[in-house]
Amino acid sequence: MNAFWPVALSEGQVGLRPIRVRDRGEWQQVSARNRDWLRRWEATVPPAAPGRPSGPRPTYRQMVRFLRSEARGGRMLPFVVTYNGQLVGQLTVGGITWGSMCSANIGYWVDEAVAGRGIIPTAMALAVDHCFRELGLHRIEVCIRPENGPSRRVVEKLGFREEGLRPRYLHIDGGWRDHLVYALTVDEVPEGMLGRWRGIRQHLGQ
Repeated sequence: MNAFWPVALSEGQVGLRPIRVRDRGEWQQVSARNRDWLRRWEATVPPAAPGRPSGPRPTYRQMVRFLRSEARGGRMLPFVVTYNGQLVGQLTVGGITWGSMCSANIGYWVDEAVAGRGIIPTAMALAVDHCFRELGLHRIEVCIRPENGPSRRVVEKLGFREEGLRPRYLHIDGGWRDHLVYALTVDEVPEGMLGRWRGIRQHLGQ
């Protein structure tokens, strides 16, 4: 492992912890229950073309082993999201780039049954603070389909800037889909993202 992984983070009822092989049953149950709800937003692999390898979809165990290998290499932070101790989603800090860029991107999903309770904004705040304060990253990016209003509201609420459109950016649900780019640099949140989110929640009376 490295100095920044594995790590567990929490704020109230919301937690982030490393994904584990033994999460398989719970993870598959939550994923299956939300398959229709998440299909419009989850990345997919395009059909095989000449020169592009193809093969069976990785098993859950293979997926976790890959994620853990990437985490050990300092390229990814693969978290599950918990609420009251129960697995309710996933948040992955990926594409970690060091050197002159010091940046990463974040992707996430949450169980529809608990959506709207502030779980993902809290998880995002925890992850962003860890990336900025512990890893020393400079920039975090989130790419979201324009049609995904709830996900856009999460990052807008937290103060991410909209930077523009990336046409046909990712393959999702059978086609190449446009994505809006949102970003934030460490100097834009001197109070910390969790501090900002606590202030927002207090203002909203949550």
